Amino acid sequence: MTPDDWLADTSTSYDTVATSYADYIREALGGAPSLRAALALFADAVADGGGGPVADVGCGPGHVTAYLHGLGVDAFGIDLSPGMVDVARREHPGLRFEVGSMTALDLADASIAGALAFWSLIHIPDEAVPAVLSGFRRVLRPGAPLLIGFHVGDGSKLKTQGYGGHPMKVHVHRRRPAQLTAWLREAGFTVETETLLDPEGSAPGAILFARRPPCDRSGGL
Repeated sequence: MTPDDWLADTSTSYDTVATSYADYIREALGGAPSLRAALALFADAVADGGGGPVADVGCGPGHVTAYLHGLGVDAFGIDLSPGMVDVARREHPGLRFEVGSMTALDLADASIAGALAFWSLIHIPDEAVPAVLSGFRRVLRPGAPLLIGFHVGDGSKLKTQGYGGHPMKVHVHRRRPAQLTAWLREAGFTVETETLLDPEGSAPGAILFARRPPCDRSGGL
């Protein structure tokens, strides 16, 4: 499958489930203290670095973007799905959302004060992840934080039905924290913390807090 194929499938699938997914996820952070704590740590790191625009990459309906905004972060959202962006703009009219792909971020070098990918890298195949992470490093300012949340496990599964029973065609990739940590280091990041979520449960996850080194002045890839 070519990048155009899986990107198109992901965009179309989330267009189809956008409204149902927004209903499903709207109150999710309220029952997730570990996620809220990670976002608060991230917000503090952005503030400690002097603040500035922060990209929520793969923002979906914008619930995390809005939560960060409530913490005082100048957050904006980017999503591959125009349908998701429409929902995000409708539900959070005071915030900025735009259509875009993490495989080709339309942001200037060293232009943002932070980035997060909360369960959005899960649809990126292994062979494309290193380039995506290098793209994050390119657009982050030296010293800026990156927060990544993902499913923990091995292998991939094709998801054919999604929220509200609507058809989907997306691969969900589960990964071990050690693998993602290795990719982050290869891309030029320093990994500072690793948090496991529900490790004994049926849907374990993890959050990695990484940073573009303050001394990194290399700019592009």
